[in-house]
Amino acid sequence: MKLNYLPLLGAVMSVTVTGNAVAKSFEQAYQDISDKALHQHVKILASEEFGGRLPTSPGEQKTMDYLTEHFKKAGFQGGFNGSFLQPVELTEITADADMELTVKGKGQTLTFNYVDDMVLGTSRVSAKESIVDSDIVFVGYGINAPEYQWNDYKDLDVTGKTVVMLVNDPGFETQNPHLFTGSAMTYYGRWTYKYEEASRQGAAAAIIIHETAPASYPWSVVTNGWTGPQYGLYREDKNMGRVGLEGWLTRDTAVKLFAQAGLNFDEYKKKALQGPIAKPLGLTASATVKSSLKRSTSNNFIATLPGSETPDEQILLTGHWDHIGTDESLEGDQTYNGAHDNATGIGGMIEIAKAFGSLDKAPKRSITVIATTAEEQGLLGSRYYAQNPAYPLDKTVAVFNLDSLNILGQTKDMIVRGMGKSEVEDYLATAAAKQNRKLVKETNPAAGSYYRSDHFNFAKQGVPAVFAGGGTVPINDEVAEYREKVLPEMRRCYHQLCDEYDSSWDLRGAIEDLQLTFDAMFNVANSKDWPKWSKTSEFQRK
Repeated sequence: MKLNYLPLLGAVMSVTVTGNAVAKSFEQAYQDISDKALHQHVKILASEEFGGRLPTSPGEQKTMDYLTEHFKKAGFQGGFNGSFLQPVELTEITADADMELTVKGKGQTLTFNYVDDMVLGTSRVSAKESIVDSDIVFVGYGINAPEYQWNDYKDLDVTGKTVVMLVNDPGFETQNPHLFTGSAMTYYGRWTYKYEEASRQGAAAAIIIHETAPASYPWSVVTNGWTGPQYGLYREDKNMGRVGLEGWLTRDTAVKLFAQAGLNFDEYKKKALQGPIAKPLGLTASATVKSSLKRSTSNNFIATLPGSETPDEQILLTGHWDHIGTDESLEGDQTYNGAHDNATGIGGMIEIAKAFGSLDKAPKRSITVIATTAEEQGLLGSRYYAQNPAYPLDKTVAVFNLDSLNILGQTKDMIVRGMGKSEVEDYLATAAAKQNRKLVKETNPAAGSYYRSDHFNFAKQGVPAVFAGGGTVPINDEVAEYREKVLPEMRRCYHQLCDEYDSSWDLRGAIEDLQLTFDAMFNVANSKDWPKWSKTSEFQRK
C-alpha cells in the first residue's frame, strides 16, 4: 500500500545546513515522521531487555536512558530544572495472595477466593488492613452527583460498612441521553471515583462488581492489573483517609452474594437504574489483607524545546512510558511487554520531538514533552506533575495526549475521545482536512476513554486537553481486510502477555496520526490563541 498524503501548500524543499544538522521547513519535518523509525522504537522499548517497563525496575532506567538519548539528539533540553527527570516519590504496596473474603448471614457462610472470585487490596500505607463482620450494603452505582440529581448515599450512613456497587454509571445500561450522558461514561463511572466517594462516605471497604461490557475490559485485566505491586503517590498521612479495603468481585460472585441475601442480582441492578438505591443485604464481610510496603522513587521524563518568542507559554505532549512489568510466578512467558500500550505512544512522542527539533525556526511557544510514570497504576505520574508542574499551568495553553497508537492501518477519519470538550479539537480538524480526513466520536463512549489517560489530570486542573487517534473507516479494501485480522488480536492482548511487538504491524495509520498531531501542535504553538473549553464541558480553566 502507498501512503496517500495530500500535497501541502508551500512544499518548496529548501534546507539550511548548520554543522551536522539539517534545518527543515515544516513540510519536510512533517513528511519525515517515519514508520520505519516508529517500528524501531517500539521493537526496542517493548523488548524483553526492558522487562515490561515497571516503575522503579531496571526497565525504568533503560527507558529513561533511551528517551534521554533521543531527545538530546532532537535538540530538546531537560524540562525539570535542567534535568530530563522529575522525581516522583511512590509507595509500593504488594498484597499477600493468601487472602479470602468470608460472608456470613442468612444461615450461611460463603468463602470467596482471591483472583478466581475477587481481588482485594489497600491504598493505605499499612501492613495489615481488616474488616471483621462489616455490614454489607448495596449502594447501586456508588455515585453522589449533585449536577445529575443523583445520590446513591442519600440518607445513608455507611461508616464502618462494606459498600458493594456496580461498575460504570447509569447512562450505560439505559442508553438514555438524559440520564448522566447516556452511553458515554462520565468520571462518576470510573473505579477511581467510586473508591474516592466511598472514602468520603466513611466506608470500611468498597467493592465494585465487575461486568465486562460496562467495564470495557475482561476480568483478566482486573487480575493482571490489581495483583502484584500497586503504586500510589507518597503521602505523609500514609493515605489513611482512604477506604481501608478496596477491590472487585466477579459478576458470578455478586450473583452468589445476592442469592445468599435472598435477593436476585439482576432485579436489584434494574432497580439501581431507576434511581438511587441503598439496600442492606443482611450479610457481613470479613477479610484481612497483609501487604509488604516499600517507598521508592520513579520519574516523569520531561523535555522542552524553548519557544522563539513566548517561551513561558507551553504546549504539552503527554504519554506514559510505563507498563505492568514482569511476573516471575508465571511459567513460560513472564513479561508484559506493553508494545501497543504504550511503546507505540512513546515512540510517537520521540518522532514528533524529532520533527519539532528539525525545524529551521522553533515555534513561538515552547513545546514540552512529558512521558509519565505509573499511568497503569491510576495516572499517578501525570497527577503528580499536575500538582507539581515544572511550568505553571496557567501558562500551559493546551495538552495533546498519545496512548496506544493506531496499528490497524490508514483511515478516512480520526477518533476523538470525549469529542466536543474544547477548542483544541478545531486545530485537529484543520490538520485532518489536509489528509482528507474528518474527526469522529469514539465508537464506545461507555468505556470512558477520556478519563483513562494522562491528559485527564490536566483537564481536571482546567487546561484544555485532547486525546485523539485511530479511526473507524479504512481507506481501502486491503486495509479493511488487514484491520479485520488484527483488531481482535489487539483487543485480546490489552494488558496481557501477548501485547508484544509485531514487525507485520501496519503503522502507516499511526504515522498519519502523528503528522496530524504535529501539525495541530505547530499551529497552536505559533498562534496567540488560548483554546477554551466548550460550554457543555465539565472542565473550565481555574
